[in-house]
Amino acid sequence: MQKIILLFLFIFIFHQAQAQQFKVQGLVTTNEPAQKATVSLLELKRTTITDSAGKFTLDKVKAGIYYLKVSMLGYRSLTVKLDLKKDTTLAQLKLESLDENLNEVVVTGTQKEVNRLESPVPVEIYTAKFFKKNPTPSIFDALQNVNGVRPQLNCNICNTGDIHINGLEGPYTMVLIDGMPIVSSLSTVYGLSGIPNALVERIEVVKGPASSLYGSEAVGGLINIITKKVQNAALFSADAMATGYGEYNADLGFKLNLNKKVSFLTGLNYFKFGNRVDHNHDGFTDVTLQDRISIFQKWNIDCKKNRLFSLAGRYLYEDRWGGEMNWNKSFRGGDQRYGESIYTRRFELIGNYQLPIEEKIFLAFSLTDHDQDSRYGTTSYIAQQKIAFGQLTWDKKIGINDLLIGTALRYTYYDDNTPATASKDLVNSPEKIFLPGIFIQDEIKVAKTHSILAGLRYDYNSVHGNIFTPRLAYKWSVNEKNIIRLNAGTGFRVVNIFTEDHAALTGAREVVISNELKPERTYNVNLNFLKKIYLKNGSFVGLDLSAFYTYFNNRIIGDFDTNPNEIRYDNLDGHAVSKGLTANVDVAFSSGLKITAGLTYQDVGFVEKGIKQQQILTEKFSGTWAISYKINQLNLGIDYTGNVYSPMRLPLLGDLDPRRPYSPTWSIQNIQLVYDGFKNIEIYGGVKNLLNFTPNKGTPFIIARANDPFDKNVKFNAGGQVIPTADNPYGLTFDPSYVYAPNQGIRGFLGVRLTIK
Repeated sequence: MQKIILLFLFIFIFHQAQAQQFKVQGLVTTNEPAQKATVSLLELKRTTITDSAGKFTLDKVKAGIYYLKVSMLGYRSLTVKLDLKKDTTLAQLKLESLDENLNEVVVTGTQKEVNRLESPVPVEIYTAKFFKKNPTPSIFDALQNVNGVRPQLNCNICNTGDIHINGLEGPYTMVLIDGMPIVSSLSTVYGLSGIPNALVERIEVVKGPASSLYGSEAVGGLINIITKKVQNAALFSADAMATGYGEYNADLGFKLNLNKKVSFLTGLNYFKFGNRVDHNHDGFTDVTLQDRISIFQKWNIDCKKNRLFSLAGRYLYEDRWGGEMNWNKSFRGGDQRYGESIYTRRFELIGNYQLPIEEKIFLAFSLTDHDQDSRYGTTSYIAQQKIAFGQLTWDKKIGINDLLIGTALRYTYYDDNTPATASKDLVNSPEKIFLPGIFIQDEIKVAKTHSILAGLRYDYNSVHGNIFTPRLAYKWSVNEKNIIRLNAGTGFRVVNIFTEDHAALTGAREVVISNELKPERTYNVNLNFLKKIYLKNGSFVGLDLSAFYTYFNNRIIGDFDTNPNEIRYDNLDGHAVSKGLTANVDVAFSSGLKITAGLTYQDVGFVEKGIKQQQILTEKFSGTWAISYKINQLNLGIDYTGNVYSPMRLPLLGDLDPRRPYSPTWSIQNIQLVYDGFKNIEIYGGVKNLLNFTPNKGTPFIIARANDPFDKNVKFNAGGQVIPTADNPYGLTFDPSYVYAPNQGIRGFLGVRLTIK
């Protein structure tokens, strides 16, 4: 009887506890208190609205486990798991904007901090979060998911590459780090792969003319890599990843506050790939072996009146090689085993200082030192490049005029062991170029919804003389949801074949420069339309449409076709044109599903003697996508990313070459799962190249004459043409330049991230 009474007493107490009612309250914010946000307890179908201070209260709620959902028009819904045992006050619930990138502050278009929607120059923003959807060991690889931007491999053996924007090759793209032009010329080819993702706050991309503000190299567009601000960085972070191919990448970062005014951020990146892979069975490594370390440090010093002073430095060392599977360093530079071995040492220093005066005057500077020791078979390429850059800018508003006035000086020292730095009597003569310049930019608000930006830059090149690069931009804000921008300008580019075109060094082709090369001149125009659409269900759609046109005079073309044993460089006797359309679509559903997709059509070719020809290694159509969804109940995120490219013309060695003249339509697709259920830890993994696409499929071979890389058994006639023989029926020489896509097939990856705020 006593046991029965105790049982009933227990049931009664338990029932009373369950019946007890509690109060749930909290604060909802965006960047400010969120008024009229909807707060719901899903299981109870109870709903309330936040007040003008962003606060809410739900009372008379029984104990239990619930999911509390917060939603507001224009913002991503937030769901929180709630185990209610007593009155609960939730910490600040911050909603993320569905169009967060549109409201970002950008600096690249005008060299001023401005809201992206207010910029007269269209700027695309890609945050570190975007690149985590497809984790990669370097910026070069990460850019494969940016619409209209394509990392292009230029060699099957050493896997060097460049970045194409809207079909224009790498030398037409200026790459900046924190606004400083320190990745150029020699390092455009060899330095991009050494920039680790862990350093990146965001990447800003400008497609089209930018020469009037950034100088003569920004012809096709520019990529500005914004590194993390010291004050926003985590106290400690670590990210380690491995792939089934045997690639290992590790990023470490930590922040230290020396005192109230001085703090610094240190980053360390190490990448290792030492697995010799030959899945296409040609006797050569499919993927270059690499051993790379990068050390980065950024200092932030708080000055009076919040004036800016930051200083950053980076050191990079890389040892990479590709070649015959049985090559080792004892064969370096010899003709017994073919290998391409590149040692790179690079140092960078970047600074930005706001002068201690009332006017907004900034002094920015950078120093780079790039040393490279390379062997391409028996060809030796040893080069050193030093660049010093300084720029003084004055930011001044006078009435309706928003002025930026500046002066810049760039000094470039370049020396190598090729004819590029040899005088007529073959005496070594390093290239030393002074490039002083001045520029002025004025943004005028002619009406509430109309603004005009006019700019003019004058540079004096110590070799080529005067350079004028004007610029004009117009922005019409039709309303808050529709913006039209028109940009036009000119560009000027001086070419160094050996630092910009890897094909000039590798393989057995002879480099022939027919005449003294003249600088290229371009004329650019870009029309952009941006539209925001807010749907009734709380979802958001962003459309970004552009049309572009670039006309070239004196375009320098590498002729691979006239003589299969040569690459002939000369100014085009005619003109070249790059034109096309791009479209970016961002869809963010209130449920948390987000889709980012892009499509580019481009027609890039040159006209000589009335005959038009498509530019080599340039696709007509390309597309990219990233689809992400978070299952909050499982703390699991899913990312599906990919790209697709239409056929592009490939470099053949003659009429008998059996390889196809155009690539097929090809696609690289990836999937990733991210679990963040642990405190401060994310575990991620997935599969890259789901379709297992490699460029060797459908073609008899990728590297021409891989069995005879030194052309010891190739027969030539008196005119230097290859004679087909039984051993060489197609009349080919050794050449690794037939490349358009990575050789890595399907592979898994697994990684872990640790972040301590």
